[in-house]
Amino acid sequence: MNNTLCSIGIFIDGGYYAKINEALKEQSSQNIVVGKLFDYLRGSIAQLAGIPEHDCVIAQSHYYRGRYRVQDANAKHLLYSERKFEDDLIENDVVFHYKHLREIRNGNETTIIEKGIDVWFALEAYQLSLLHNFDYVVLITGDADHEMLARKLRTLKRRVILLTWNLGAQSSTSRLLKEEVWHHIELREACATDSSLQSKLCRTVSTQ
Repeated sequence: MNNTLCSIGIFIDGGYYAKINEALKEQSSQNIVVGKLFDYLRGSIAQLAGIPEHDCVIAQSHYYRGRYRVQDANAKHLLYSERKFEDDLIENDVVFHYKHLREIRNGNETTIIEKGIDVWFALEAYQLSLLHNFDYVVLITGDADHEMLARKLRTLKRRVILLTWNLGAQSSTSRLLKEEVWHHIELREACATDSSLQSKLCRTVSTQ
């Protein structure tokens, strides 16, 4: 792949990404900065490919998440934080895809239903990778449900990179998923090697 541009498609599992940010906020009052994460990915892929970083182009990036209807989000005081995060996505040309969440109450317990997001994520990641012929497909997720997606992308001869940040049980990574990808970037391990990396990827946020 020397002396040639390489195209990158990034697909973000919003539920997984949110769990990482929740853990970061709890542990260090920080959140990931999307643009800095993308810069890190371009640099990492350039190194893997053996080409200059400016020859690595993020062709498309997509974010998938369930979210509350506006009345529910307003009642839960989520509208500002959701809009602020969307501003970060827009500034980095990330296309966001949402389906409505549903709450089912059973006595004093409430179950949040996020139906269809994983299937949508997988179908579009596969379809767009096929149509646009990405050289590298980055999956930001830890979900075992995406094992078959990674396997099918391999049949398209795409180099699949899994990016994870295991900060606890809620953001743990499926072993089966790791086995299916071409390369795995675990940010907890990367930060242990480079003590300045977390500060490069994150911003300090209010704990209020």
